[in-house]
Amino acid sequence: MPLKNATLIDGGKAVGLDWTSGEYARFHALWLRDNAPDGATRSATNGQRLITLLDIPVETKITAAEISAGGDLTLTFAPEGKAVTYSATWLAAHIYDRRPEQKAGWLAPEIETWDGRLQARMPVVGHEESQADRAAFGQWLAGVRRYGFGLMTGVPRASGALIDVARMFGYVRETNYGQWFEVRAEVNPNNLAYTNLGLQAHTDNPYRDPVPTLQLLACLENTVDGGDSVVVDGFRAALRLSDEDPKGFALLTRHSARFEYAGSAGVRLRAKRPMIELGPDGELIAIRFNNRSAAAFTDIPYDDMAGFYAAYRRFAEIIEDPAMEVTFKLKPGELFIVDNTRVLHARKSFSSSGTRWLQGCYADKDGLLSTLAAIEHEQKEAA
Repeated sequence: MPLKNATLIDGGKAVGLDWTSGEYARFHALWLRDNAPDGATRSATNGQRLITLLDIPVETKITAAEISAGGDLTLTFAPEGKAVTYSATWLAAHIYDRRPEQKAGWLAPEIETWDGRLQARMPVVGHEESQADRAAFGQWLAGVRRYGFGLMTGVPRASGALIDVARMFGYVRETNYGQWFEVRAEVNPNNLAYTNLGLQAHTDNPYRDPVPTLQLLACLENTVDGGDSVVVDGFRAALRLSDEDPKGFALLTRHSARFEYAGSAGVRLRAKRPMIELGPDGELIAIRFNNRSAAAFTDIPYDDMAGFYAAYRRFAEIIEDPAMEVTFKLKPGELFIVDNTRVLHARKSFSSSGTRWLQGCYADKDGLLSTLAAIEHEQKEAA
């Protein structure tokens, strides 16, 4: 998408750019200088910035703007007298001259919320296919980014095999539960997950800061009646609450809940975060919901507490609405992954006869998103 015109604004403190597509955007001179792609400003090896903001003169302005025959932009900055060329495509991808989102709870464009109707089109990939076909693996990772969960089939039925799956895209997050943990019924368990009871939809480990952002659960054996896995899109639930009760939504975003865990000797984990977390610009970025791990809420003013509990109750009702659920029974050799900052998972109760043996581990989204970005870059380069 080439440029067709560049106009200096405010004595060169900014520039207005017109693309042939009809797009128009303004950029500040200081921003452009700070993001100059030349080898003296950024490393050609790793892309990291080689200068600090204090190395850029505070009085920086643009003295000349030229568009090449190919539609790229060359700017000359004063007082350095430095000329820098910018790709029109790069500039279009980094436009910040937009009206800010007005409604709290907006989502990034790569995120798609869902309810039970996603049942027939869950992101699924075979283990062998994911190893042999990088494009297929990338498509699955993109599905996890879009929907917040995915299913993998054909995983080796060996203890710890889920660790190898996590390492396909990132790194395992070790916790007090170990590098991985067993999920099966125990006598006097230190966590209710290790019983045959049903579990309310929840995000894991909200008592950690930072919270593990991905969870993997792999099935090794499953001969019990019941025990179906359930996933619920916490973002869709939060947006439903926002539509129904904007004031209640605001209470859950504005006030922090407290979470704690003290189920093992020598372990006392505590964290304080909102159940529905927004970025400074109102973007919906995280859900923390776990009734079992909720501590007493002590950071909510008296006058807001009744409204907070009403919103908390309604949020729980929306999460438990059967229309919100995608349900499946894991078979041996199947694994599912959830974005633990978005998708809640639950389990139906199961019989005491038979065997249900799952293993779980934690990882983080930075590794998954990095691997996905690398695959997408490879595909773009090959096109």
